[in-house]
Amino acid sequence: MIPPQFSFSGVARRILLPLAITAALAIPSIAALARTAAVPARPDAGKALFEIKKIGDGVYAAISPGESSAGANAGFVIGEDGVAVIDTFEDAAAAKVLLEEIRKITKLPIRFVINTHYHIDHVAGNGVFAEAGATVVAHRNVREWIHTENLKFFGAKITPDQKKMVESLVAPSVVYSDSLDLYLGSRHLALHYYPGHTGGDTVVGVPDAHAVFCGDLFWRKTLPNLIDASTDRWVTTLDKLATIAPDGTYVPGHGDIGNSNDVKDFRGYLVELRSSVTAAQAAGKSGTEVVDAVLPNLQTKYGTWEFFKYFAKSNIADTAKELKGEKRIPSPPKD
Repeated sequence: MIPPQFSFSGVARRILLPLAITAALAIPSIAALARTAAVPARPDAGKALFEIKKIGDGVYAAISPGESSAGANAGFVIGEDGVAVIDTFEDAAAAKVLLEEIRKITKLPIRFVINTHYHIDHVAGNGVFAEAGATVVAHRNVREWIHTENLKFFGAKITPDQKKMVESLVAPSVVYSDSLDLYLGSRHLALHYYPGHTGGDTVVGVPDAHAVFCGDLFWRKTLPNLIDASTDRWVTTLDKLATIAPDGTYVPGHGDIGNSNDVKDFRGYLVELRSSVTAAQAAGKSGTEVVDAVLPNLQTKYGTWEFFKYFAKSNIADTAKELKGEKRIPSPPKD
């Protein structure tokens, strides 16, 4: 169990708040299909850790509210001979609750955990499922980055306990480079690498349910964390993602479940951001001048999106650095 200091007030605020400042679908609509169950952090808790939403036969999304200690979305897929879990939250305690919820639905073994990327708010519960017998699977870059790149979220004054926590995260033991097929009996899970958010992002498709788990490559009506991002490649990725299940269900890393139009809307945000920053730089602006020039337009168009007040300024600054070739992004580990 991760200590309280690593809950939303710790890890997720480090990721989401301080870094922001420095075939057609032959099933009912999402709204008609989704079965929602709020899962409280404890019996007397006023806020839910996450909501379990059924988005297909044996396919579930665990949607985390903005300030839940779960920190991000997750999900799970039930096949004939086992279960695959997609992401494991930022808090091992939340992961244990998710495991309990899965056990209420099925007693089949947890065969796989799939990490969509290395960020700590998606991997901190890996150990819970590994102890239950799961094999952790991810893009090859995640195996090293989970223990190295996650350290930066704690800043220069990282404590020994925080460093130990990062070092103790269960890394993937099965990795891939471009694509990987997993099977739960006859149920096919299609894993594909796409660039954009971190350089080690996995999209999990469930073809027979027309469902796509996108991790942080898709934020529904939510501003993203761009600390590791390459937005030019991300825009291209989103063009491809929107075609995977045009009439299907998309599960984002943050925000509620959506559809291909929501993916296109998120692409629109990144395009607008890049265009506005490019224009400001072409006008000779730099540093905070770029932020001041771009922010009003973003506020008008996207001010109602989740995390706007936390991420808008840093999104502008990160994009400005990227366009100037000055932004640091994680380097792929050497073999």
